[in-house]
Amino acid sequence: MDIRALTTDYVSHLPTVISGYQTGEVYQVGYTETDNETAVSLRLFSLPQPINKRFPPLEQDDLERYKPIPAQGFSFGLFNQDTLVGVALAEQMHWNNSLWVWEFHIAGGYRGEGWGRLLMTRVIAQAQAAGLRTIVCETQNTNVPAIRFYRRLGFRVEGIDISYYSNNDLNPDREVAVFMKRRLEIGD
Repeated sequence: MDIRALTTDYVSHLPTVISGYQTGEVYQVGYTETDNETAVSLRLFSLPQPINKRFPPLEQDDLERYKPIPAQGFSFGLFNQDTLVGVALAEQMHWNNSLWVWEFHIAGGYRGEGWGRLLMTRVIAQAQAAGLRTIVCETQNTNVPAIRFYRRLGFRVEGIDISYYSNNDLNPDREVAVFMKRRLEIGD
């Protein structure tokens, strides 16, 4: 197993790594707004039955949009020989000196072995070396394993978007976007 810079050639392999997750917990999103205050909250709840979330396949448009991103030098793959088993696809945003992680996945058979930590540590090191100030990841309130993973690596919840996926995201059976950031030691 080794971590290598991701190349454009491997963008077409992303669908083999992007699968989904299982969780027995979700964060319920609360939202209230008055003239004097707006409050957004996350409250962890156990589910009566675990859910298995499967991500839909990437559209061809997404793959085409992702193709130039590896050339920036912030995207990495976890390889078992020449087979892609993990991916961190990250794009620098010059306007605010940040790194946006568009896709971060470890194939099912490789989870829980520390590979995700090693892969994200590589992304963090590259961002720090480039003088970037923060790394941004987006996940869902239902993806408690991802939220816990990012927190263990120093990320924290810094944003919740209650209409990122649809105009009905706050319905109990829908997902709400959770934005997590890791501030880096370098930059302002």
